[in-house]
Formats: sequence, structure tokens, C-alpha cells
Amino acid sequence: MRLAPPSSNSRWRDVGVTAGAFGLGLLFLALFLLVAGFDVPLALGALWRGAFGSWYALTSATLVRATPLILLGLAFTLGSRGGALNIGMEGQFALGAMAAAWMGTHTGALPGVVALPMVLGAGMAAGALWMAVPVLLRLRFGVTEVISTLLLNFVAEAAVSYAVTGPLQEPSGIYPQSASLTMAARLPKLLPMSRLHLGLLIAFAVAVVMAVVLKRSRWGFELRAVGAGPRVAEVSGRIRAGRLLAVALLISGALAGLGGAVEVSGVSYALYLNLSPGFGFTAIAVALLGRLRPGGVVVAGLLFGALEAGAGGMQRDAAIPAVAVQVVQAVVILTMVVAANSGQRTANGND
Repeated sequence: MRLAPPSSNSRWRDVGVTAGAFGLGLLFLALFLLVAGFDVPLALGALWRGAFGSWYALTSATLVRATPLILLGLAFTLGSRGGALNIGMEGQFALGAMAAAWMGTHTGALPGVVALPMVLGAGMAAGALWMAVPVLLRLRFGVTEVISTLLLNFVAEAAVSYAVTGPLQEPSGIYPQSASLTMAARLPKLLPMSRLHLGLLIAFAVAVVMAVVLKRSRWGFELRAVGAGPRVAEVSGRIRAGRLLAVALLISGALAGLGGAVEVSGVSYALYLNLSPGFGFTAIAVALLGRLRPGGVVVAGLLFGALEAGAGGMQRDAAIPAVAVQVVQAVVILTMVVAANSGQRTANGND
């Protein structure tokens, strides 16, 4: 399956499809809660309050949850623009978090202006290195990255489990987690009395840079050409599709690793098991809902951040399991895939 963003002439259609997909997901959530016997108005009210009910809920829950989703959504978008599907963002996130935790506990007395770039850079390097394996398998043996990146998620999970009970375990050896990051290795807060950290601005900056690169640079044009048709791009455009796609996938892995580093240095301040509640898979829905455009990914990430935050409020106030919101994610993915395939059939019919 090849996912490609629609042409620039269909922006309003994109907005309609995106809004419809998210609205349809919420409708299915309401129907699911109704069939399950829950109080739907109470549940949806708790969902709203958990996401937007107070300034603290907005800044310390919704925006904090949205930050890794935006970064990982951008990672998926970059690979998809070249015609590749990075399904291993969960593993790249985990390896990025592990590398960031190791670096963050060894920064010693370094100032923040030195320690923070080292921590974030370690996360990006680990994510890129983890992606290098699927890239090599694809280029050398023709193994699709869908399978290899997915399977490496389980290896990454085992690696984190080993790290937090072995070489990275906190000094007392009691808890399965790493030691806490030094203060210099932690992302600064953006607002007083809030959990919102600098990572959100980093995610916004990455989105801006990616939008400019994809739309204004030669490299971005060539990547989009490869995504539209690698063979045609090689023959008519003399583009080395394999090399271009390899670079895009490595950057995609680096962005997913950056997401892990941001989560460790901005939220948890330590590495532990199940650090991600499924960011790597939710980010696929974020990227699809954003129509594989950086700006759309930011908006979709904020929406799904609100959904994740609201799920916690729904569980607290209405005793409804937070996993119920995965109904929305499933409907969004199915709707966007159907819309993409319908758009491709229409385009082929017009040709």
C-alpha cells in the first residue's frame, strides 16, 4: 500500500475528510459507550473536562500528550512521502528514550546549553541507528520495511527491559527504571505551575522545517517524486530512489528517537518500562488524519493529544476504561485509508 498526499487543488476536500473522519470516530465512540451500557453524556463530558476543562488540563495534559504524537506523526509523514511505511516508531521511540536516559544520567556538572543538545542528539542518533537495520534489509535483500520495522518494536521493548533491570537500573537496584536525569539534562518548563515543556516548541519547529524542506527544496521535490512513482522518478528524473528513500527513513527514525528523548527529558526524567502508551501506533492515525502534511500533523496531534488527555479524565470521572478512545483511532485510520484509496481510483479514472 502506498500512501501519498493529495494534490494542492484539494485542500478543502482534505479539510472535509479530516473533520469527517474525526467526527465519525467520536460518533462511533458514543455508540460504543451506549451499547456497552455507559452514561454517554457523562462520559463525553468527562472527556471534554479532561482535555479542556481547565488551564492545567490544557497545558499539562493535552499539550504534553500532543508533543510526542506530533514528532512521531512527522516521522511517519516523512517516510510516507517517499512511499515507505515506518511502522517501527514505537521501537525507535524506546531506543531514543534509552539513549537519552543514559546520556542524561552522565552529563555530570555540564550546563544545560551543553547537556540538553547531547541528550536530544543521543535520542536522535539511537532512533536513526535502529532504523538503519530495516534500511539495510530493504536495500540489500528487498525486505519491506513494514515487516522489519514492526518486528524490531519487540526487540526494542526487550532491550529497554534489559536496560532498566541491568546496566541502566537506578543505584538501589530495587525499581526497574533508570536513575533520574540531572537537572541540566531536563527540558525547561514553558509555564509556571504546569508540566508543559520546551519539547512542544521543538515539535512545532520540526514541523515548520519539514514543511519548508518538502515544499521548497530540491530534496523535498525529489522525495515526493519517488513517493509518487520510484521507477518513473529514476528513469525520467534521474533520481536515485533507493538512496533518497534510505535518507528519508533514517531521518524518520531520528525524529521518532527525538520523541523518546523529549519524553524522557521533559516528562518522566527517567527511563522505565512501558514509557510509551502506544505513541508509535497512535502517531500513524495522527499522520493520516493530518493528510501527510506537516501542518495537518500538528493539528491532528493536538486533537489526539486532547483525546488521550480526555481519556484519562473519562476513566477518573466516569469509570470508563481509557482504552475506549482507541475506537476513535481505529475509525480514523480506516476512514483515511478508504479516502486515500478512493482518491487514487478517482485520479486513475480521470487519467
